[in-house]
Amino acid sequence: MNRVGAEYLVGEDYLPVAEHGLIGDLRTVALVGTDGRIDWFCAPRFDSPSVFGSLLDARKGGHWTIRPDCEQASRQQFYFPETTILITRMLTEDGIVEIQDFMPVVRAHDEGHRQRLVRRVVGIRGRMRMAVEIAPRLDYGRARHRTALLPTGVRFTGDELSVTVHSDVELRAEGDDARGRFTIEEGQTVLFVLHTADPVDPAAGDPGTADADGVDEEAVDALFRATTAFWHGWLRQSTYHGRWREMVHRSALTLKLLTHEPTGAVVAAPTLGLPEHIGGERNWDYRYVWIRDAAFSLYALLRLGFTDEAKAFIQWLTACLHNADGAENGPLRVLYSIDGHARLPETTLDHLEGYRGSRPVRIGNDAAGQLQLDIYGELIDSIYLFNKYSVGISHDSWMDLCGIVDWLIDHWSAPDEGIWETRAGPQDHTYSRLMCWVAVERMIRMARQRGLPGDLVRWSQARDRIYHQIIDRGWHEEAGTFVQRFRDGPGGPHPPVVDAALLLMPMVKFLSPDDPRFRSTMDAIEDQLVMDSLVYRYDPSMSPDGLTGPEGTFSICSFWWVESLTRTGQIERARLALEKTFTYANHLGLYAEQIGMTGEHLGNFPQAFTHLALISATTNLDRAMR
Repeated sequence: MNRVGAEYLVGEDYLPVAEHGLIGDLRTVALVGTDGRIDWFCAPRFDSPSVFGSLLDARKGGHWTIRPDCEQASRQQFYFPETTILITRMLTEDGIVEIQDFMPVVRAHDEGHRQRLVRRVVGIRGRMRMAVEIAPRLDYGRARHRTALLPTGVRFTGDELSVTVHSDVELRAEGDDARGRFTIEEGQTVLFVLHTADPVDPAAGDPGTADADGVDEEAVDALFRATTAFWHGWLRQSTYHGRWREMVHRSALTLKLLTHEPTGAVVAAPTLGLPEHIGGERNWDYRYVWIRDAAFSLYALLRLGFTDEAKAFIQWLTACLHNADGAENGPLRVLYSIDGHARLPETTLDHLEGYRGSRPVRIGNDAAGQLQLDIYGELIDSIYLFNKYSVGISHDSWMDLCGIVDWLIDHWSAPDEGIWETRAGPQDHTYSRLMCWVAVERMIRMARQRGLPGDLVRWSQARDRIYHQIIDRGWHEEAGTFVQRFRDGPGGPHPPVVDAALLLMPMVKFLSPDDPRFRSTMDAIEDQLVMDSLVYRYDPSMSPDGLTGPEGTFSICSFWWVESLTRTGQIERARLALEKTFTYANHLGLYAEQIGMTGEHLGNFPQAFTHLALISATTNLDRAMR
């Protein structure tokens, strides 16, 4: 989409999801489009209301756009090497400019370090006329604000949040917004620094980046250098030096950007409401900590040597376990807020039209109240790896886990909503039983390896009962495959529906990758769910999930397919599938939750689930090729 004019945000003017880059400060993130538009930014945290949200409503959501003041411009976007500093280049016949977007990292120990979003415009060639429009819409566009020009910028003040943008560009107020034009020549730099604050904060002027004449260029240079040094220093901890280093490290940087540094929480995605089908209802809020996603993230970061993040998450988890309310659905919830709260009521923002008209736009997530038994296996498996390869878990954490596994042994045979948190009612999901087996088996391993106390006789008996049930009821003899749901479960008999989650069977050591039953299951998944290198998670037409409309291929499943090919010794096929799957990343190496029929990115973006699976698949294939 190359239309760039004075009336920019009109009608259905939405960038494709893939046409975005991500910047962040370990508190929150912003999405920056290839058109120079920030159309998603929540502050001060991932789960705070949006300041800029035109991603979900082009007219009412708010945006911050910097663009050439002309009709046509070519655009390119890339990251400053091995950092999260995003550079958007705009090329016209008159010249070339770069917009350097970044958020200086705010560490927990940095007292008084304000949250900032820096936009530095640099003239590369020629002379170009530029336009800037700053149009915040606080609280998802529900709250009014006051706009006041400053000697060095503009301030937007709402009841709950103050947003100040300092600049050396002269701005003018137009209604609730601020606009300006400037000319930039080769070698010149124009600066914008946004920061947020409580509206009653006496230090809201942020003298650290502004002076009487405009933005302090030396201070911004220092922020740029410090941000670069932080990301270079963090990435140097990586132990991965394989063939696909750039893709793996970009995925690691993305997972780090989705980490809330003060608490150690890892959110599933930084966005809400991006549809799994354009115009459909599968639009969810993913700005929370899914136990499943965070556990897999822990595994991926451990594989690369990032143990500090693993320790921080274990601390966050320990606090959640200590605060467990003992409700009917067990000691763990499917998802939590960043602070560890489990009550996240789902509501809709009916005033927003949704991305390209995809409604409803939901905030909160009712999946928090579901029973998903698979989370226990995913979590305990990651803790097992943390205990094995890091400093080990504490006595208190072990006792919490013992309480969890005792509850699980009493409830593992209950129907649940499963890994895909469907809304069609509880079922006997084979994958949920598989991960219950993993939970108990890993507890037995940890107890034996470290001599930790536990009822090994009871645990072993439960482990074996779960194993036999999976073999007896999860295997469909006529179809020759493990199936998504036991056919004699609630609402049965069920048809033999396959599920891509069953590709994890050898990865969690339940079956050998050479086991004929697994090979037969792979064949069924390939026949029914694999399209080229992309993989659907299941077929909704065969397995109704309580929602209408189709969805795309599920990116994490595509990387599970690569890893299954690797583990079954099909190395060349795995390598080809991996390279094909890489072609569906966006121009920066980022992935949304799903990929559509024409390669479009669908669902929330970027998705932690996808990037952690990329890390696992790639490192395992690298090892197999060596």
